[in-house]
Amino acid sequence: MATHGARLLRYWRRLRPVPGGRHLFSWIVGRAAPYTGSIRPLIAELEPGRCVVVMRDRRGLRNHLRSIHAIALANLGEVASGLALVTALPDGMRGIPTALRVDYRKKARGRLEATGTADRPTPPTGENVEHDVEASMHEAEGDLVAEVRVTWRIGSTS
Repeated sequence: MATHGARLLRYWRRLRPVPGGRHLFSWIVGRAAPYTGSIRPLIAELEPGRCVVVMRDRRGLRNHLRSIHAIALANLGEVASGLALVTALPDGMRGIPTALRVDYRKKARGRLEATGTADRPTPPTGENVEHDVEASMHEAEGDLVAEVRVTWRIGSTS
């Protein structure tokens, strides 16, 4: 049986080249994880261990300082890091986030791009292991606005 990440990659590879395919794939991800869908992420790139997600600035994501809300940034970083990890997991493994740390560097405005990267975890020998995954978020001009580190508990699906 294919892992969740393998299925995601199969759908991504099928939809990516089709006109509107990235939007459809992103919508499917948002439907599967409704809170993630609340920021309307657009998956721009996806490969095992790497994911790039774009988020447009819109009123529903802003705070009283007229910048993108801190939790929307955390959500963006979590989806980029999570997709990077699940696509890197070997068969028979799954993960669940157990901790999330966000370092905010500056007010975020405009179109944001989050890049998540994950090393391929080594299969645990019966016990769960902790695995950190990072994502960095940049404005269109290239300025770093936030960095996210998500700790995942990796274990066997059986």
